[in-house]
Amino acid sequence: MEQKTQTERKYEERIIRILSKDIEGKMKIYPGLTNIKGVSWSLSNAVCKILKIDKNRKIGSLTDEEIKTISEFIKNPKVPKYLINRRTDFETGEDKHLVGSDLDLRTEFDIKRLKKIKNYKGYRHMSGLPVRGQRTRSNFRKNRRKSTGIKKKGKK
Repeated sequence: MEQKTQTERKYEERIIRILSKDIEGKMKIYPGLTNIKGVSWSLSNAVCKILKIDKNRKIGSLTDEEIKTISEFIKNPKVPKYLINRRTDFETGEDKHLVGSDLDLRTEFDIKRLKKIKNYKGYRHMSGLPVRGQRTRSNFRKNRRKSTGIKKKGKK
């Protein structure tokens, strides 16, 4: 068995904060970035390739400058359009990439807008039914209880 050096142990103990998300230092960069809400595997791969960071490096070994460049790149990525999660925004028409709480708020506002204009998708959201055309005969049942078992014989 190979022994871990003192610096490797120090990196594993560290917790890195990128875009208000804590990531354990012992994770590799490629899967570690996907813990951030709004960062997919493909975007994480693009970040590693464009910023020339080794994917297999531990997140704990990143310097403060590298963390800053990664977070700035994720906020405003210069990647192909298909990797961005909000293309042609409804209000502005711009291509954006939303991350973290911004993504949550934006989806919430979109659903509220659909409900307000009484769109079909809005009605489905209001009634708690599936929005994307799934069948509802067997799935999406409400108030399903655990099936009742056989009662145990009690003392009389």
